[in-house]
Amino acid sequence: MENISINEIIIAVVGYATVFIALSTLYGIFKFLPKIIYLKIRRRNPGKGKSQGVTDEKEISGDETAAIALALHLLLSEKHDEESGVLTIKSISRAYSPWSSKIYAVRNQFNRL
Repeated sequence: MENISINEIIIAVVGYATVFIALSTLYGIFKFLPKIIYLKIRRRNPGKGKSQGVTDEKEISGDETAAIALALHLLLSEKHDEESGVLTIKSISRAYSPWSSKIYAVRNQFNRL
């Protein structure tokens, strides 16, 4: 405890508390935001209930999920061309390059002193 002062402990506790409170607040916002939005929609349209407009959730079976995933895979794979895995790099040697001259200019500034 000789290396750690009371001020450092207070800063750490306040920091941890701030992060914990911020995360708890964000969790609460994201948890209750859909309920607030649906409540606002129901107030605007009092005649429409769950039977006509907003439904809770529909269960999707594993077969339907697999069919949707396969259809998306086939759709997205058609957009790409088939390419070979061979890369060809042509090496061109040039005696002068603007990049190399800039590097030499930067290096030579220290030698001029």
